[in-house]
Amino acid sequence: MGAPARRALEHAGIGTVAALAQHTEKEVLALHGIGPTSMPVLKAALEASGLTFRNGTNKMV
Repeated sequence: MGAPARRALEHAGIGTVAALAQHTEKEVLALHGIGPTSMPVLKAALEASGLTFRNGTNKMV
C-alpha cells in the first residue's frame, strides 16, 4: 500500500487491523489518500485476521 494511504489511516487513528474493522468500507474510502486500489489490500489484511469491514447498517456505540 502506498504512503498516502498509510498516512490517511494513521491520521484517522487506524493503526491496527482491528481498528480498521471498526469502520465501513465507505468510511475508509472517504479518507483523503485512500482510493479504490487500496481496498483489495485492506480487505486482504482484514481477511487474514478473520475480520471484515463493519456493516454500514450497524451503528458504532
